[in-house]
Amino acid sequence: MLPADCLNEIFEYLEKDMITLYSCLLINRIWCQVSVRILWRNSWNYNACTYNTLIACLPNESKDILNGKGIIIPTPTSGPPMFNYASFCKIISTDMIDNSIEQLLKEQQSITSQNLDDNLYIVAQEIYKLFMIRISSLKKINFYWHIPNIIFTSYPGAKDCLKDLLELHCNSNIYSEILYQLSQICNNIQSIIIEFEEIISNGLKELISVQQNLKYLSISQSYDCEGMKDIIPSLNKLSNTLIKLNLYGGYGIHYIPLSFIANFTNLQEIKLSFNNINTFEGFEKLLFVTFPQLKILKIQFSFPRCEILIRFLEINGKNLKELYLGDMSGESDDSLNLAIAKFCTNLRKLSVGFKNDEIETLKIIFKGCQYLESIKILCGGELLSEKEALETFVKYSSENICELILCNLYEIKSVLLPEELESFFVSWTKRVPQKSLSFIIINDIVNSLFTNYENMKIIENYIKLGVINKFRVSDDDDDDCDDYLIKNY
Repeated sequence: MLPADCLNEIFEYLEKDMITLYSCLLINRIWCQVSVRILWRNSWNYNACTYNTLIACLPNESKDILNGKGIIIPTPTSGPPMFNYASFCKIISTDMIDNSIEQLLKEQQSITSQNLDDNLYIVAQEIYKLFMIRISSLKKINFYWHIPNIIFTSYPGAKDCLKDLLELHCNSNIYSEILYQLSQICNNIQSIIIEFEEIISNGLKELISVQQNLKYLSISQSYDCEGMKDIIPSLNKLSNTLIKLNLYGGYGIHYIPLSFIANFTNLQEIKLSFNNINTFEGFEKLLFVTFPQLKILKIQFSFPRCEILIRFLEINGKNLKELYLGDMSGESDDSLNLAIAKFCTNLRKLSVGFKNDEIETLKIIFKGCQYLESIKILCGGELLSEKEALETFVKYSSENICELILCNLYEIKSVLLPEELESFFVSWTKRVPQKSLSFIIINDIVNSLFTNYENMKIIENYIKLGVINKFRVSDDDDDDCDDYLIKNY
């Protein structure tokens, strides 16, 4: 029989396969002990039944409080629980906790709206007390919606529970008292993701400013928020540790003063996602700043004026390993792609679009970027056709390339013919040295080439021959999206 530590390493690969993990509970006690820790790690996975079990884990003092308020919730067993389930939790999601408890109460008893709110507060308070006492080292908090007045950071055991917190996802309008208390406990958070609302809690600046090892910061702004400017001085204190920065601005005019990025010269990754070109005011302040560690640059949707971006690449392009430029079909000109070939010669991954009269530029990029291993080519409309992209890729890409991603814009239907696809794979098999290809299609599913039966038969054949080592069709340009694999067809 495999020892528990070996089983633990194996079961970690099943973290997202809840059905299999539940099956492992039934094998024997060791398998149960290992799998139950993974199943209970993330409160996002909890449901109303889970909270029946947690209520069974409550200390007698908490049970007396519930009973005193007339809150009777049946538990799975009359005896003590088999495990100290709350201690396994490493990730707390406040909105999921509160919603699940509310659902549990609705299922268990007929109560008025007022009683529901009162009982929800009481039960949630005791659950959070349990978490603070039992969890020895919480790693992550998703804090987006929360029952008012439950300040769990002040509960007994909170300091030990929260002191090693590594990730915080939150809205900007969290109660300041919680943020102030977190700033007293948590000084070593490595990742903070903030969705800015119209209201910004006073404690947010304090929490950011005391961090000593913050490596990743993501700021999402969907509202016009003047208070965002007040956060900048706190961000500047992170200049020595921050290596990954993600800024997102939604539709409308949302101003994030980009000039502050100049202080973060240790950045290894910058991602800018703005739907409005006006948001890039201040980007010109970066034109004379060198980011010697910068390896990844992602600019989605709108982007700065081409001449400004070219100047930025002239200074910082040589160190880039990955460059992603979003839908630039209506905003770019040929000079930007030529600048990529000239200044970004060490790229391993590239995502870019070429207008249908810029096929020579694509050839120049393949010649200038000899280390390319993966390229995503935007196709459709006024951009290159799939046929042109495939022919140029197979003929002019370097021997290091092993992944091609075709992304059709605007839900444009694929017009790639089976004979054109077959010709591409035949040419690929003749390349020296031989390499298996990762072939990924990003398009609206109903418009993708995989809806053509003949195309799919060709792809299936080359998978069997080992020419394709990975094939994926997706309707979203996102690593976490749902995929449609060849095995389903």
